[in-house]
Amino acid sequence: MANNIDIKIGKSIAIISYFYLIGVLIAYFANSDKKSVFAYFHIRQSLGLWLSFMALGYPIGYFDNWQITFSFWVAFGILFIYGFYSALSGKIIPIPLFGKLYQKVFKKIY
Repeated sequence: MANNIDIKIGKSIAIISYFYLIGVLIAYFANSDKKSVFAYFHIRQSLGLWLSFMALGYPIGYFDNWQITFSFWVAFGILFIYGFYSALSGKIIPIPLFGKLYQKVFKKIY
């Protein structure tokens, strides 16, 4: 896992990764030199969140019910805040519900 030095090096990169897909790309290329395990963990988490958000958001946008749409936005907002806070606090905690899945699916990102 990541030690304190690795977390210190990768913390800013991990935080950047939660700023939309462009943030994921910037974080990935910025981390290619440093190879921080902590940063790669959060890059995988945020990439999975953004791709899930886009894949689920498109069909949910067709519902003619504001409660479903609002619930979707709130749920993903909470997941993004949770991931961003764990990156900000320097912790490696998977996002609830999907975090372990994202780590398995994107394990090639390293």
